[in-house]
Amino acid sequence: YYESLPPLSKIYGVTCLLTTTAYYFGLYSHIDIALLYGLVLKRFQIWRLITNFIFLGPFSMGFAFRLWIIAKYGVMLEKGPFDKRTADYVWMLIFGAFSLLAMSIVPFLWSPFMGGSLVFMIVYIWGREFPNAQINVYGLVTLKGFYLPWAMLAFDLLVGNSLKEDMLGITAGHLYYFLTVLYPLSGGKYIFKTPLWVHKLVAFWGKGTQFNAPVRRDPSANVAFRGRSYRLSGATQRTSASANAPQQPNTAGGGAPLTGRGYRLGSR
Repeated sequence: YYESLPPLSKIYGVTCLLTTTAYYFGLYSHIDIALLYGLVLKRFQIWRLITNFIFLGPFSMGFAFRLWIIAKYGVMLEKGPFDKRTADYVWMLIFGAFSLLAMSIVPFLWSPFMGGSLVFMIVYIWGREFPNAQINVYGLVTLKGFYLPWAMLAFDLLVGNSLKEDMLGITAGHLYYFLTVLYPLSGGKYIFKTPLWVHKLVAFWGKGTQFNAPVRRDPSANVAFRGRSYRLSGATQRTSASANAPQQPNTAGGGAPLTGRGYRLGSR
């Protein structure tokens, strides 16, 4: 099962699990990785801009639920609409993280850990990409996929959980979906495409694939990053060239062709 997971969902889920495990064993304090803008600006603790997204809380039902969302809806996105679009999926997560960081500058929207909002953004994007999928919510009601994030929002409201985390994830998800899908479909110019530096980052990483990638993979990477059509075309050209090439005589040890006269072996 682990090997069958796509790379991004696997890495993000495992990283969150290891972060919470290390916290459980007391290897660090959660304050060390929280989003505290005062320490980011005054002491240049830049890592807080990233680490706050990989802590989904201590071991609890809430943590397990968020991890389950990554394992189910994150994987379905990466294997479905984002199949062979690894760089686009990376850009979606990066855009969501930057959007949440920008919103958290507002004091009443700030949260020390915004991983839950990023996970809820994944749920929202999944609901927009699979609007007609039939899902069973908490074993109580069957809904279409489009209503999944709103059903989760209503459930948190009923049990008394804070809605800020969910609303921030919905806002970031809708902003991404509007700029990349809804606005271009309405006739607007598609200007919010995945930046070149993201393609280069994923190419250097060497995981996943991307159709029509503007960059080639790093030669030292162990997994091809080029589009499948390019690779098949290359293989076809090589096959055709091999079929049309004239047969060459065998060589011994990579040296000159074996052109010795055989009749000499049986004569004196």
